[in-house]
Amino acid sequence: MDPRTQATYTLPIGDKTLSIQIRNLAEQANGSVLARFGDTMVHATAVMSKNEKENLGFFPLMVDYEEKYYAAGKIKGPRYIKREGRPTDEAVCNSRLIDRTIRPLFPNGMRHEVQTIATVLSWDAINEPDILALIAISTALSISDIPWNGPVAAVRVGLIDGQYIVNPTYEQRLKSPLDVVFSVMRKKGELLINMIEGGFNETSEQSIVEAYKYAKPYLEQIINFEEQIVSAQGKKKFELPSRVADKEFAEFVEKQLKDLGEALYKPLKTQRQEAMDVLRAELAESVAQKYPEDGQKLVLAGEIFDEMTDRVLHENVLKHDRRPDGRKLDEIRPLYGEVGLIPRAHGSGFFSRGETKALSVATLGAPGDSQLMDGMEITGKKRFLHHYNFPPYSTGEVKFLRAPSRREIGHGMLAEKTLLPLIPSVEDFPYTIRVTSEILSSNGSTSMAALSAATMAIMDAGIPLKRPATGISLGLITGDGAYKILTDIQGPEDHHGDMDFKVSGTREGVNMIQMDVKIEGITEKILADVLERGRLARNHILDAIEQVIAKPRAELSPYAPRILIIHINPEKIREVIGPGGKVINEIIMQTGVLIDIEEDGTIFVTAEKPEAGAKAVEWIENITREVKVGEIFQGKVKRIMAFGAFVEILPGQEGMIHISRLADHHVDKVEDVVKIGDMVPVKVIKIDDMGRIDLSLRDGLKEMEKENKK
Repeated sequence: MDPRTQATYTLPIGDKTLSIQIRNLAEQANGSVLARFGDTMVHATAVMSKNEKENLGFFPLMVDYEEKYYAAGKIKGPRYIKREGRPTDEAVCNSRLIDRTIRPLFPNGMRHEVQTIATVLSWDAINEPDILALIAISTALSISDIPWNGPVAAVRVGLIDGQYIVNPTYEQRLKSPLDVVFSVMRKKGELLINMIEGGFNETSEQSIVEAYKYAKPYLEQIINFEEQIVSAQGKKKFELPSRVADKEFAEFVEKQLKDLGEALYKPLKTQRQEAMDVLRAELAESVAQKYPEDGQKLVLAGEIFDEMTDRVLHENVLKHDRRPDGRKLDEIRPLYGEVGLIPRAHGSGFFSRGETKALSVATLGAPGDSQLMDGMEITGKKRFLHHYNFPPYSTGEVKFLRAPSRREIGHGMLAEKTLLPLIPSVEDFPYTIRVTSEILSSNGSTSMAALSAATMAIMDAGIPLKRPATGISLGLITGDGAYKILTDIQGPEDHHGDMDFKVSGTREGVNMIQMDVKIEGITEKILADVLERGRLARNHILDAIEQVIAKPRAELSPYAPRILIIHINPEKIREVIGPGGKVINEIIMQTGVLIDIEEDGTIFVTAEKPEAGAKAVEWIENITREVKVGEIFQGKVKRIMAFGAFVEILPGQEGMIHISRLADHHVDKVEDVVKIGDMVPVKVIKIDDMGRIDLSLRDGLKEMEKENKK
């Protein structure tokens, strides 16, 4: 075998070593590599179809991030199915992270299908595979013959004890108030940021810029490292067929589109869409009549249409500060908010920004309603969930309703990541919290509208949110060395603009960033300018939200369950549960409550009705009550033996009355004094080392006589 197909390259990054192996394992793929950090290993492949997909208005790229249970030495899944199934939300978000990084670097107009797959083969529980997967896919694409303008480099940055660190471990990430991934490419010797994904805890904009400055030397090293591998292992890139229209045809199409600017600048989305659709239809008809034998001309005409739309938008913004709906560059569309829209919901919030409208509903549940996490990396419970739904009617379309798409999962996580640092701890508020956001109408930045609606729903529910949060989508228009930032982008500014920069948080700082670009990338200065614009926009939207609801309601909704918390001796847990769950199931059946028990003896009783909760708590307290010598109980005779009677003094707790303590006089037979089912007053006279309780009916009767004489 050619030795060039078997090579290992290493690069120290911080206190770790990145290893890239060219092993030719997937030899029928266009490119493949093995990448490794510690004992975390990822296999990445890149494949391109041999033929173009015709009549597509988009680039058919598929990016898959595959978690394998064997990578962590686990056998997971339900009892009868052990094969990996639908990807976890974390895997979906990792696929989207990689997609947003590599997509803008493919040539414009590319219509060959491309698929990249990152398979996690080994996971050491220390090193994250997502960054490794991104670097591996970048290298696989770079050494392949697939047209691509990489490589890209990526690192994760954390903050521990005031010091930035690169690629923190899982344990370090839990302690860090800052967890951000930066990805860059290099153009003319300059690093350009082409993707950011980050979660923060009300972090200042300046700290985020400083985090990027810290990351730059490491990113430069990784770019150099990948270029070294490409120079030794890279294949000649495939030459795409020419798609350049001849001058005569281009002029013909442009003449047909003389009204494009007027159509693009209709103030309302529906008006704009209708006008643009009419233009497309008329163009297709004109091309078909003039070139009836050349179907390729229709494809070229569509591409020229998109190019001209880009050009019109860029020229109007850069030269005249003119946006399609007439707003100023930093102007946010009209805002409206409302709470309490849904009468029986625990909390609801409606938010609109122009034609983008979102309705969020907050629901409170018992601790046991939390979501169980059982993936390759993450196991445990998740008590705060935000789910985002994007029904077809929100865009005026007709489609089948299916399982949540990758986009819906990813957008839902943005609000969840923003709100999580603001949600009260389980010790202060033990509820499981689920917020569901329904997008009712879409015209740009629905994910940030969902966040605003979710914030209001949470406060309407009386959940003690630390402070309200919101977010905004910002765009970018570049050309001839100049750039303009657009606040609150909508349809054409997103589709034909150069960037979508979502940033969210509170008045105190940033909680989430997600950025992707359609150009090579942005500079450090643009990053700082966009963050500042985002801060101003965030405060403006918070002003509007706080006019509707400024802080969480003082009381929970009357329709929300109430959680009562009691603490018992952990050794008494078995008594609450009972043999085979008999006791706890009886409590639940008789009262209708939900009961969750922690190992430390904390018990959560969740009840729809206060009286049911109080009854269950009293029941549990009686079961777990520590009986003391000298106490008097009204007990029920449960069993009779020749030597005495066993009496239940508390639920699940019995004591024995010896025959000698049944009365002041001699008793021949126990049945002469008590019978099964009798309620009798008894006094606790002794508890031995084994917890056995001795009772006295004789002394119990005497104590009752004393009480009656008072």
